[in-house]
This record gives sequence, structure tokens and C-alpha cells, in this order.
Amino acid sequence: MDTVDLLLHPVRLRIVHAMSGGRALTTSQLCALLPDVSKATVYRHVGLLAEGGLLDVASEQRVRGAVERCYRLQRARAVIDADAAAASPNLHRRAFAAAMAALLAEFNAYLDREGADPGTDQVGYRQHAIWLSEDERAELIDDVRRAIVSRMANGPTPGRTRHLISPVLFPAEGPA
Repeated sequence: MDTVDLLLHPVRLRIVHAMSGGRALTTSQLCALLPDVSKATVYRHVGLLAEGGLLDVASEQRVRGAVERCYRLQRARAVIDADAAAASPNLHRRAFAAAMAALLAEFNAYLDREGADPGTDQVGYRQHAIWLSEDERAELIDDVRRAIVSRMANGPTPGRTRHLISPVLFPAEGPA
């Protein structure tokens, strides 16, 4: 299975998100982070991601006679390159559908967690219609990219919580 097919699945995309920040996690730990996904499904998709080279085995240890593997995300492999992304509108449809399905599943898992408080957690999901020239659009994209990329190197530490941010930008209509 190629990288595009591996990433364009909501459960695998959620596993990739969970592994971000340089984390090394076992499949059991991933199951705890994705309580709404069956263990068999998590194990199957971790296997596919590892087989496809998106996850590497960081360590192994014996647990009750079985080998437990700790996986690490190969960040450089977990991307869809520009050539593949430019390939077809259908690829964009699949990618958007997978991203939205993963986002919806993550949001529902958040709301189902004990103590979830969207107000205190400053949860946001707003849409704004804005009018931009090509130059203004490029500047906005650069500003948002800089703001996000500068924080992507943050690793998991006490006091930090993993958040998902999903900027979506597309023309809602043709030029006037």
C-alpha cells in the first residue's frame, strides 16, 4: 500500500496524529488514546502503517510471553507530496473526506471523555468568509503556516496537551 492510501484512512490518520511530537507508543497505549476504536482495528492499522514504513519499531520488550513493540512515527514518510496532491480532484476529495472523518471521530472522542469542557478548553470551530486577492491569500497561508510550524516541534511534556488544529482554506465561489 502506498503512502497516499495509508494516510487516506480516518483510523490510520488518527494513529499518525497520536504518534506526533516524537512519541514512542505501544499499540496498547494507542488503544487507550483511541477508546472508540476496537483493539483489533487499532492493531490491524498499526500493522499496516509499520509495514508501509510510516511507523518504525523504537523498542521491544517481553510482556507475559509476548513481544510488545513500541512504535515511533517516521514524520518524513507520513506526508503526501506535492506531486501526488496535484494528481487529481478525486484524491483531494478522498483526502478531505478522510481528514474530516478523523476530525469528527477525534472531536466525538473528546466530548465523550470524562471532564470534557469545551468552554474551558477554548474549543473552536468557526468558519469565516473572507475576500482575498492572490497575494493576500499567499500572505495569509504563510502567516498561518509560520504560526503552526513554529509549534510542531513541541514534544509531549507535563503541562502540554496534544491538540488538533485543522486549517481549511478553499475558494467558496469563482472570482467576481
